[in-house]
Amino acid sequence: MKKLLEELTQTSGISGEEKEIRALIRKEIEPYADEITVDVMGNLIARKGKKKVGGKRLMISAHMDEIGLMASHIDERGFVYVAAIGGVSPLTCFGARVRFTNGTEGVIYAETSKMEKVPTIAQLFIDVGATSAEDCPVKVGDTAVFVRPFLDLGNRMVSKAMDDRIGCLVAIETLKSIKKSPNEIYFVFSTQEEVGIRGARTSAYAIDPEVGIAVDVTLSADTPHGDQGNPVLGGGPCIKVRDGSLIAHPKVIAAMKKAGKNAGVETQMEVLRFAGTDAGAIQLVRSGVPAGCLSIACRYVHSPSEMVDLKDVKDAILLLTDLASKPIELSLDGIEG
Repeated sequence: MKKLLEELTQTSGISGEEKEIRALIRKEIEPYADEITVDVMGNLIARKGKKKVGGKRLMISAHMDEIGLMASHIDERGFVYVAAIGGVSPLTCFGARVRFTNGTEGVIYAETSKMEKVPTIAQLFIDVGATSAEDCPVKVGDTAVFVRPFLDLGNRMVSKAMDDRIGCLVAIETLKSIKKSPNEIYFVFSTQEEVGIRGARTSAYAIDPEVGIAVDVTLSADTPHGDQGNPVLGGGPCIKVRDGSLIAHPKVIAAMKKAGKNAGVETQMEVLRFAGTDAGAIQLVRSGVPAGCLSIACRYVHSPSEMVDLKDVKDAILLLTDLASKPIELSLDGIEG
């Protein structure tokens, strides 16, 4: 599992350019899916099973894109100025290394010799070793992702792009683990989540699910002077109640709690004050979809070094496998049914 996670996190897939990571995931899941398609947005959609009596059309979505940078202009000395793709914080960028889609590597710095305050994205530049705009191998519109080696700390794992390659790993391993189910399950590895949960919205419209579950990371609250919250690394997968894009359907929450109990998995309840996941897009498709989110607590989210706990990941797979393998008790007439 760690080897696959290393491959997933080290493969490039910035929002809008997910070709490499899509190819890797497709190769991994092909033997286990009944049907695989790629839609116009680049979403990778794998169907497993057909809907039987008592079953639902279930969509499980994990986004495969990652944050990064795009070249906005090149100055006369060959320094590459950038725009953010997704929620990139300049605070995490100083001295970070990046790799452009064309293979060019460089280091990020800013228009300041003294770090007296955090600069804006517009003040960041990438030094690729060029001496002029003419000999710079990067062109306007080229994109870059962070370069960081995968770090195995035993029960803890660190890499860039854990958001949301860890969700992709949970979805992949769940797809492999399901032996039979009354549900028709669509595993969606979605695109452009980091720039507005776009891929999940279009794929959900096509699938028209009866239940939707996103798998994503959430902010941990267990570092010194960290944000107020509940999730901690090693405390189990998190069942989301709300975030900035979603108030989870009460019966989806109940179904996840039940699946966790069936699987013998300890869970945590999650309330996130901001941000959003694919579940928020799925919920609003067509006439509405009962939706929820299973989260993995993560330290240092949207930095080049995001950390998760292996036990949380394994337990999330157990919970999601149990939920997807059995009838989901959910009234589609509303939350009172």
